[in-house]
Amino acid sequence: MSSTHKIARRAFLRHTSLSGLALILGVSSMNHADAADVQKMSAGDIPPAGLGDLPEHYGITPYISIEPSGKITIINPKPEMGQGTWQSIPSLIAEELEVSLDRVTIINSSGQKEIPGQSAGGSTSVRGSYASLRKVGASAREMLCTAASRTWNVPVTECKADNGRIIHTPTGKSLGYGELVAVASTLDVPANPVLKDPKDFKILGKSTPRPDIPLKVTGKAVYGIDMELPGMVYASVERCPVFGGKLVSYDDSAALKVKGVIRTVKAERVLGKNRYEGIAVIAGNYWAALKGRKALKVVWDYQGFDSFNTKDYEQHLRELAKTDGLIAHNAGDFDNAMAGATRKLEALYETPIVAHATMEPMNCLAHWQEGDKVDIWTSVQGASIVKRELSGSLGIPQENITPHISFLGGGFGRRLAADYAGEAAGISKAVGKPVKVVWTREDDIQLGPFRPMTFSAMKGGVSADGKAIAFQHKVISPSISATKNANYDKTKPDHSMTEGISDQEYEIPNMKNAYVFADIHIPMQPWRSVTSSTLAFAHECFIDEMAAAAGKDPMAFRMEMLTKETDTKRLLTKLKEVSDWDKPLPQGWGRGVAQYKFFAGLAGHVVEVSTQKDGSIRIEKVHCVLDLGTVVNPDMAKANTEGAIVMGIIAATKDAIAFEKGRSLQSNFHNFRMLRINEMPALNVHILADGGPVIKGVGEPGLPPVAPALANAIFAATGKRIRRLPIDLTHPTV
Repeated sequence: MSSTHKIARRAFLRHTSLSGLALILGVSSMNHADAADVQKMSAGDIPPAGLGDLPEHYGITPYISIEPSGKITIINPKPEMGQGTWQSIPSLIAEELEVSLDRVTIINSSGQKEIPGQSAGGSTSVRGSYASLRKVGASAREMLCTAASRTWNVPVTECKADNGRIIHTPTGKSLGYGELVAVASTLDVPANPVLKDPKDFKILGKSTPRPDIPLKVTGKAVYGIDMELPGMVYASVERCPVFGGKLVSYDDSAALKVKGVIRTVKAERVLGKNRYEGIAVIAGNYWAALKGRKALKVVWDYQGFDSFNTKDYEQHLRELAKTDGLIAHNAGDFDNAMAGATRKLEALYETPIVAHATMEPMNCLAHWQEGDKVDIWTSVQGASIVKRELSGSLGIPQENITPHISFLGGGFGRRLAADYAGEAAGISKAVGKPVKVVWTREDDIQLGPFRPMTFSAMKGGVSADGKAIAFQHKVISPSISATKNANYDKTKPDHSMTEGISDQEYEIPNMKNAYVFADIHIPMQPWRSVTSSTLAFAHECFIDEMAAAAGKDPMAFRMEMLTKETDTKRLLTKLKEVSDWDKPLPQGWGRGVAQYKFFAGLAGHVVEVSTQKDGSIRIEKVHCVLDLGTVVNPDMAKANTEGAIVMGIIAATKDAIAFEKGRSLQSNFHNFRMLRINEMPALNVHILADGGPVIKGVGEPGLPPVAPALANAIFAATGKRIRRLPIDLTHPTV
């Protein structure tokens, strides 16, 4: 953990304000449709498809500050949680501004009205900002060139920008950006600046160093959990271990005897439609607050929710799988095609509840002040999320809320909700002081929100000549939206929960996909790659089952269903090549393939496994092809994909969240395990980036194909078909 960062509010404002005469401008930010999609994700309404081509909006917004001293500041509206936005987003501006990032100061946005879309989620950061933020930099460049031409009284065509200076090409004389700021600040912002030709890029498309890495490896990076304010106190909150329970009473006499404990107050955590009660123990230091919390004697009314358990809920989903559900997609005549198929297949695939388990647990430092104004220092996936959610839960205007966003120690969709920030703000209001609330690891893993349990009932028909002629994917699961939104409509298929299953580019003539809603009282939240992380497992494993029924190689079977020139065909062709698919493996090894296309993008994996003498399975290598179209930083894209693969392996082979008597059995990393370094396979990641006009996501596409490619590889090695996650690699055939 980095050293504690102490800062007073006035000092904070002084340090982050843009001082002196400065050119402050920007061509509108992010597409509003993109911002709306991230907002939907944070609220539980996940966009079911890609963003496509979005309209541009223009206006003056403060993305760039150029001071007379020559100092250049770029505001990053996309929180950095390891995915690289601290480099990628400012790079979009810096490339067109003709300045290297080592000459730029980067600061995070703090919920300014002028900057929409201050959230990171759904792999939208770069693809939603690529064109618009390049225009921000290009506009500034053109304004500076115009300022220089007027200063020198020469044609603007004779002026060019280079490394923070405007050069007069015929004479070689130059002026720094800071010397031109006074004139440039009087000019109109160009509505349609000329963008650079990609062949002239100096930053974009290059594996340039990330400015956040030195901060993180030296411990200088400041995370939400590092923040302190003068006069602040700490709080640790005891919350009901059973979702839906109510507070009856509590005895804090023992807690108040703990040295350092000041008092206790009631707390409230608001997560969508859900309001959860708690007791906050206030102390002068965190250890005292936690110790005092453990000394509380609390009486809860579980409201009957303590009867909930995983075993019964799984059986409930199996029974629901027998129902028809709501049709999500219908093409051709599935029923007739299935009836006439030579080979008919059916299978039920099961994936469990999992926690987000970010390395930095939830935390927030809140300071409620006079006039119902509150400052928030926290790790969250967007300043706009804090303002919107806290305004609703606390009943104050958004302009009264000032978020200060630091680095995030992981997000993965968990931090698309700001329930922990609202809770801290309410506690600060009650005690009249700045309060820092830190969740324990147990709080983080046991109290959700979670990725939902998802079952998939599959049907498929294969013709006599080995072709896929009928396919059905029926999803049986809770809805993330329903667990958070009181107005959820159960009469319509939830396309956010059937994500991607009807968008695969396989040419299967008869398809009927469906959704069966399963109610649950436990709060759910988008998890990295959202429902594609579960649905791809069933979808691509069942494609393998159909290949086996057809007596065909799994890769060849897929390629036969891709006669048209599509992104999936191009990706699988490349994947077959880089994985040496046709090269024989050693005895006891197996190779599996999977791909998945969804709103965030497209990726494909080939996983190689080996059987050990004791019957266990070792993951030897993962080959991946990620289809991007355009890439900002190839090295960063690979790093994102490698992280997604690791997270995919963890979800596929480690621990699920299981409930007994209404509460989670898993509590910390001893029974909700992460991948160890000796379990890490070799990775071979290839980026397809042909510079095409369609920009795809990076952070999430590398995750969904992991589990199915692994399960298919285990089948190839052992003959055992895996239809339930997680996989116990020590006894995979049991």
